[in-house]
Amino acid sequence: MSHVPGSCPAGGRGWSAAVASILEASAAKPGNVHPGADFPDLNHAELVAAGLAIAPAMERAADEPLGRTILAAVTAARTVTRSNANLGIVLAIAPLAAIPDHRVDTAAAAAEVLARLTPADAADVWQAIRLAQPGGMGQSSQHDLAGSPPTDLLAAMRLAAPHDQIARLWAEGYDSLLEGLVSDLEAIISRGADLSDAIVPAFLVQLARTPDSLIARRHGLPVALEVSRRAAAARDAPATIPEFDRFLRSPRRLNPGTTADLTAAALYILIRGDRLLPWLTPAHCAPSVSPAPRAHWPCP
Repeated sequence: MSHVPGSCPAGGRGWSAAVASILEASAAKPGNVHPGADFPDLNHAELVAAGLAIAPAMERAADEPLGRTILAAVTAARTVTRSNANLGIVLAIAPLAAIPDHRVDTAAAAAEVLARLTPADAADVWQAIRLAQPGGMGQSSQHDLAGSPPTDLLAAMRLAAPHDQIARLWAEGYDSLLEGLVSDLEAIISRGADLSDAIVPAFLVQLARTPDSLIARRHGLPVALEVSRRAAAARDAPATIPEFDRFLRSPRRLNPGTTADLTAAALYILIRGDRLLPWLTPAHCAPSVSPAPRAHWPCP
């Protein structure tokens, strides 16, 4: 079985990105791939492989240009999957992984990382997005993926922000993630929920709060709003989650993929900040993501 490379020590950037990706992929979130549900072009094993594949690039993120990190991570992930598995996760986590160790204020530090973007970063990110071939991107009169990359990547993200939640993180900052999903996960866990049981309700809270931008791009905002309404109902009545899951899968695939990406990014923040240590147990750490850990890390 594959392991996080030895160059990615436990608790570090790469290890945390891999563990966050695998925890997110392994939770039975409605409408997403997980161990009990595949898509025709993507399965759980591929998501695990993609999470492991991005670890080396994330580990080097503080010492590399952001665009290079993103391109290296997406390139590695595409070698182990049949389709785009984690472009959104890479885009959401990479600015966080690039924060120097001595910085504590995540939102402000991520903003500083993004403020240093160059045209070379834009070219690398454009190449990474083309390589991932994400669905539902559509066309734009400005900064179309079929055209040349923008010289100002952050300006392009600002244009995309109304239609893409990951672009919104880049354009408007990570405060919404910290105050939303990160806070939700911590609150649910603090009430006594096991980490494995906290991910799905936190996902539902986020989906109910904000329509998933992947669904909105592929199927229209009214459909995304209806999904959010049903997510709120499932949040309030967990017994209806299986029914909600069936609604998202058939007769058409309404995959809340961007909400899943944000969930992985929230988990990364908590893991990297040692804020899951009281709840991250050996059961959460599959052998494939557990190298020799730091002495205080609870996963063998």
